[in-house]
Amino acid sequence: MTDIVIQYGLFLAKAVTVVVLAWVIIAMVVSMSHRRSRPPERLEVKSLNEKYEEMSDILKEAMFSKKQFKRMLKERKARRQAEEKKKQAGEAQPRKRIFVLDFRGDMRATAVSSLREEVTAVLTMATPTDEVLVRLENSGGLVHEHGLAASQLQRIRSRQIPLTVDVDKVAASGGYMMACVGNRIIAAPFAIVGSIGVLAQFPNFRAWLDRHGVYIEELKAGEHKQSLSMFGTNTDEERTKVKAQLEDVHALFKTLVAQNRPSVDVAGVATGEYWYGVRALNLNLVDDLTTSDDYLLAASQNTELYQVTYSIRKPFAERMASLVDATSERLFYSWCRRAEESRWA
Repeated sequence: MTDIVIQYGLFLAKAVTVVVLAWVIIAMVVSMSHRRSRPPERLEVKSLNEKYEEMSDILKEAMFSKKQFKRMLKERKARRQAEEKKKQAGEAQPRKRIFVLDFRGDMRATAVSSLREEVTAVLTMATPTDEVLVRLENSGGLVHEHGLAASQLQRIRSRQIPLTVDVDKVAASGGYMMACVGNRIIAAPFAIVGSIGVLAQFPNFRAWLDRHGVYIEELKAGEHKQSLSMFGTNTDEERTKVKAQLEDVHALFKTLVAQNRPSVDVAGVATGEYWYGVRALNLNLVDDLTTSDDYLLAASQNTELYQVTYSIRKPFAERMASLVDATSERLFYSWCRRAEESRWA
């Protein structure tokens, strides 16, 4: 069994090396070809109504006869011309608008740099008669980073603009910290929701260093400048201090949920547990069960849908570091899953 694990580890290391080198070369070529033509930062706005209409037209063209398809296009053109005349005459009622933002989280909530710009752009146009939909996929991470992301969403709600958060896959821990800010939360039936808790983990290498005769001197000014050490000897007093800090953050988290979701029994759900969408609905952690696809497709019938994306081109070194991190993380979880499957086989 040990030989198999070692061989698999060597194979995994070779595979990672080959993949990373290949991606480095591809990224360098793409980066050099687009470096001059693409601005470092840009705001993109896409009409989702047009996207859905184009998809529908492709199907209709394949399924309808040529005569039926031409008649459909002609009727649509006439209908739009009539609507345009009403607008020019001031007789048409303005349609509601939904601004769609996407947030895909990681441990450091790096997408907040784009989110803050997207929110600023939307706030220059949105009114209380409009709506902002955030498609959120976030399993949590650092408290202060996700707290900032939640504060960006709070900017929308503070302007009295309806904020809907949609969870198709996961909004846990820091992800739910963001989601709970919404006036309304919708989730897919098997989306993971909750994990209202705080976790801290500190590796300690003191025993290993002692075995190798290495001693690290640590000096500090301020009683609690560093509560727990990675290299020194930790005391029960220091552990108690860190635990108190975690409890304080947990209390702030629970207060945020209580303020934005008064129907939730915070004491009952703030245990660090997570639930699937169906269970989360019973606990009032979410308001409806549906996917973002169904929500937007239904809304497109009488609402203008705009997907707003702020792209930030990172330096090449930073992009490659993120690429390596993401690759390593995916390979690690893949290895863990394979090991688990082998153990239960």
